Amino acid sequence: MNTKPILALDFPSEQHVFDFLQQFNEPLFVKIGMELYMQEGPDIVRKVKALGHDIFLDLKLHDIPNTVGSAMKGLAKLGVDLVNVHAAGGRPMMEAALEGLEAGTAVGSKRAALIAVTQLTSTTEEQMQREQKIALSLQESVLHYASLTKEAGLNGVVCSVHEAQAIADACGEDFLRVTPGIRLAGGDTHDQKRIATPDGAKHDGSSLIVVGRAVTGAQNPVAAYKQVRELWEA
Repeated sequence: MNTKPILALDFPSEQHVFDFLQQFNEPLFVKIGMELYMQEGPDIVRKVKALGHDIFLDLKLHDIPNTVGSAMKGLAKLGVDLVNVHAAGGRPMMEAALEGLEAGTAVGSKRAALIAVTQLTSTTEEQMQREQKIALSLQESVLHYASLTKEAGLNGVVCSVHEAQAIADACGEDFLRVTPGIRLAGGDTHDQKRIATPDGAKHDGSSLIVVGRAVTGAQNPVAAYKQVRELWEA
C-alpha cells in the first residue's frame, strides 16, 4: 500500500478540493471524509480518483451487519484504496463489511484495505469511561478493539500514535495502524486530544499517518506537505 502521508480533504465543496489539489504536481494519498462526501456524494470520489490520487474513504460505517455489508458492497465500486468501519459495531458487523467489500470489488481489481476505528483521537480516557461506561483504560479498550478487528479478518485499525506500537506487538507489524492527529511541532492541536508529530508517529509505530489542517490550513500547503513527508520518511 501507498505509505505517503494521507492528506485529509476536509473541505465543504468540490471547488475547495480542486483549488487545493491543483497546487500539487504529484499524485497524493488523500482522505475523503463525511463532510465532503455528504456534500458532494460519490462523484467527488470518482473525480479525485480520476486525477490519479489514492483515496482513503473515511465514512466510519456503524450499523447492523446486513446494512453495513450492503453499503460496503456499493462503496467497493468506487475503487478506493482504504475504507473503514467502527470496531464498536462488533465482529459480525466487521465480517459483513469485509464480505460486502469483497463481493463489490470488480473481478481482476484489488480490494480496498478495510480498517476499523478503535477510539477516536478526540476521545479522552475520562470521557470514554464516563460516557461509554467502559471501565478499562483507554489503551486497554483500543487493544481490545484491535484484537477483535484482527479476528474479524480486517487489515488494521485507526488509532492514536500512543497505542500504535502496542497494537503492532499484539497483532503483528503487517496489521495497519493508521494514525490521525498529526501536527507539526508548535502547531495548533484543534479538537484532537491524542496527537503527535510525523517523525514521532514513525518512531512510535504508525503504519500510515493522516494529516489535515497542518497542511490544508497552512499558508503554503505544498511546503507544509513537503515538511510532513520529509519528517515521516526520515
